[in-house]
Amino acid sequence: MARYTGPKTKKSRAFGESIYGFDRAFDKRKYPPGQHGNSRRRKQRSDYAVQLMEKQKAKYTYGVLERQFRNLFEKASRKKGVTGEVLLQFLEARLDNIVFRMGLASTRNAARQLVSHKHITVNGVITNIPSCQLRPGDVVAVRGRSQGMEVITNSVGGKSNARQFGWIEFNPDKMEGKFLEYPEREAIPEKINEQLIVELYSK
Repeated sequence: MARYTGPKTKKSRAFGESIYGFDRAFDKRKYPPGQHGNSRRRKQRSDYAVQLMEKQKAKYTYGVLERQFRNLFEKASRKKGVTGEVLLQFLEARLDNIVFRMGLASTRNAARQLVSHKHITVNGVITNIPSCQLRPGDVVAVRGRSQGMEVITNSVGGKSNARQFGWIEFNPDKMEGKFLEYPEREAIPEKINEQLIVELYSK
């Protein structure tokens, strides 16, 4: 299972925001990483550097590697609509992201692990592919014998359950939810400038 396993706080500092959720270490040092810390004078970034940084931020936020991300972009560019918005919709429709949005896991990495370890079903079928693209109407649920897992019950009963997204319907009693529709751009909370990504790939 290919995924990024490096230091998360360092990545968050590079992007200037905590892309992996609450991070106490990031809160203490919100400046870019490097030997000279915050005292170093940094050059103004070129347009290419800004566009590349935005693409990298989207990749690390959703836990997608380069080839997968490029394939999703090409798929989005072939679909009707605004390419950048369609790309984000595809990223939101990933199974691991939906499990995270439902509140079954506190982070996308934790959601990815639940899927990989066969604790999640899609339309009643066990699915262990985190990148699985859901379609409107698909039902996502916790596998029967996995519903009592402490990590899941704590997440559902904790603050993560406060997430409310109009494109997802979730029943905490049944540990089951439905992907209703692709979200509109305004409803997606991630701070990503998708137009910069489109400009990068259009060169």
